[in-house]
This record gives sequence, C-alpha cells and structure tokens, in this order.
Amino acid sequence: MLELVQQLVTGLGVSEQQAEGGAGLIMGLLREQLASADFARLAEAAPGVEGLIDKAPDSSAALGGMGGLLGGMASALGGSDLGNLASLAGGFSQLDLDVGMIGKFVPVVLAFFQDRGGQDIANLAAQVLQGN
Repeated sequence: MLELVQQLVTGLGVSEQQAEGGAGLIMGLLREQLASADFARLAEAAPGVEGLIDKAPDSSAALGGMGGLLGGMASALGGSDLGNLASLAGGFSQLDLDVGMIGKFVPVVLAFFQDRGGQDIANLAAQVLQGN
C-alpha cells in the first residue's frame, strides 16, 4: 500500500499521515459495503489494505456539524454516491482534510485498484465509491 500512499502524497499534496488515514477510511468503507468475498478479492489484488484501515481515524466521532458541508461535497464528487461517501466526512475532518478531498482521493484509489487488479477489481470499488 506504500505505492498508493505515495501516489496520494505526490498527486494531492497531502502528508503521509493524511494519505494513510484517508485511504484507510476509504478501504474501511469498502470492507463495510462489499460482500466479504468481493473485499477479499480487493485485498488480494492490493495487499496491505487491512493495515491502512488500522491507520484510519474514527470517522463517526467527528460527523456532527458536517451535514452543512455535504452539499458542497456532492458537487465536488461529480454525482458520486453521497450515502456511502458522506460517512467519510468526519474522518477526513479529523485528518485536517477538507471534505472536498474525498472526491480527489477516490479517483486515485480507483486507478490504483485498476493498476493492481484490472478493471474487474476497480469496478468492485467503484460500486461503493461511485454508486456504479
């Protein structure tokens, strides 16, 4: 997963801790939303997923007060499934990342899964992250 973290740091200008935490939040959402067999396929294509999840902050603790920001996040995510991604807002806030950064993390994560596991693996993640 070091490769994904480096892509996030380089491409988005975030710190390594922010990249690990943000990616961990996204991986945790994937683990929560996908069938266990599908998540196992993702984890097989990209070893280290569980380690990133361990580095994610508790997103539920900071969710209060984030509701007003979700409208702006909707436009930043270009029609992505806000139901799933809204749950990441509190965790991104704890990482001192603007809620709009979720929309910047998602394409990097999807491209990473495509590089590692091909289109089928990327599609599994996209089902959750983009509502496809």
